[in-house]
Amino acid sequence: MKGTFVTFEGCEGSGKSTQLKLLSARLDEAGVDYILTREPGGSPIAERIREIILDGKNTAMCDECEALLYAAARVQHVKEKILPALEAGKLVICDRYIHSSLAYQGIARGLGEQYVASINSFAIQNCRPDLTIFLNIPPERAFARKHGADEDDRIEQLGLAFHTKVYNGYLSLMKDYPEIYPVDCSGTKYQTSDKIWQLLAEKNIIR
Repeated sequence: MKGTFVTFEGCEGSGKSTQLKLLSARLDEAGVDYILTREPGGSPIAERIREIILDGKNTAMCDECEALLYAAARVQHVKEKILPALEAGKLVICDRYIHSSLAYQGIARGLGEQYVASINSFAIQNCRPDLTIFLNIPPERAFARKHGADEDDRIEQLGLAFHTKVYNGYLSLMKDYPEIYPVDCSGTKYQTSDKIWQLLAEKNIIR
């Protein structure tokens, strides 16, 4: 890979969308050649899979099906969008990636990290993040900040106990995945944005 791959992780309501918007504005101002994408989704086929995964009506979806759908969306996304951008030397910023699957399906769903890693081994094509920014805020505070869960989002509706498992899962993953860096986002959105920008500068991703 010639480019740099940065992913954002966090529990529901952690402020990823807000921070990615603020980061995009700063990257534009700095003249950085980058693309912003997301998972599940990021390409037409993967976006269709996203609709199935998040549809609040699909309550009968089993955990294994959910995990495999995420992997299917990911392999399409990697092949169609992420790898071509990295090979072109661009900075790729992605809202969620493999660590989401490990935290949500592997740990919180109880499928096991090894199972999730194995079904994603082909999907990620050795395309691992250079840096993963984890927006560190407990789910109870995150949901309070966004005034509750989205009624149309199947994942957000899983309840506080589930999302606490996700949060603890992320904390556990940091022990085994050194590319994950936590960013305290308990302050204002602008304070968090400054912390993210400083981290990117420290890692020589921006100059």
